Amino acid sequence: MSRLAGKVAVITGGGGEIGSETAKLFVQEGAKVLLVDIDEGKCKRIVGEIGGDAVSYFTADVTKPADVQAYVQAAVDRYGGIDVFLDNAGIVGDVAPTHDFSIENFEKVMAINVVAVFVGLKYVIPVMIGRGGGSCILSSSILGVRGTPGLTAYTTSKHALLGMMRVAAIEYGPFNVRVNCINPGPLESGMMRHIEKGVAPIATMAMGVEVTAEQIYALFVERTPLRHYGTVKDVAPVMLFLASDDSRHCTGHFFLADGGMSA
Repeated sequence: MSRLAGKVAVITGGGGEIGSETAKLFVQEGAKVLLVDIDEGKCKRIVGEIGGDAVSYFTADVTKPADVQAYVQAAVDRYGGIDVFLDNAGIVGDVAPTHDFSIENFEKVMAINVVAVFVGLKYVIPVMIGRGGGSCILSSSILGVRGTPGLTAYTTSKHALLGMMRVAAIEYGPFNVRVNCINPGPLESGMMRHIEKGVAPIATMAMGVEVTAEQIYALFVERTPLRHYGTVKDVAPVMLFLASDDSRHCTGHFFLADGGMSA
């Protein structure tokens, strides 16, 4: 079944674990996909793994408006427009208590996780309107609806995306442009290993006994009703739903893929 037949999708952070898995699924479902990432090597590898003419890549720094305009134009030139925009690029940044968190790192996280998303929407949405509408999917997180010690910048940035999404959904609904967020919970990924390692010393300081990264992992699992981390293969089908016409009446909302952790 080709749920994305005839659609063109742009995926920022296309070289990452979620972006690449989603790209593979989108191509399988009939889409033409432009991967956008600052790491050309990762994109080349993924394009090679997928194969065929339905996928290509564009190297860009998503925090630079000129680069964003360039990848939007590349999608138009190569495939004729944009129907699906997965604004997925993001970083965790440092893991540290707020009083120890550097201003420079906070600003970096906000630039990539928030400002770059705004710039992406700014230049993609007019192209979508020209195509008669489309679907924008912003990658938030379970930390867009709750907090975790040590992740002040990341948590702030992912909360911010929900506000941005709601405004854009209201503004562009009349043009048949849908805007939603996806909010994954902990995934088996390099990002979570970084978070577990960073949260452990903060928990140690708070509890007065040594807490290891492995214990943080076990704690997160315990707080998840399904009792396991998710994987990128659990998230990509939710992306597919939001990209496809199956979600044609869904906009202005966030979709949790967290194993029940937020419950």
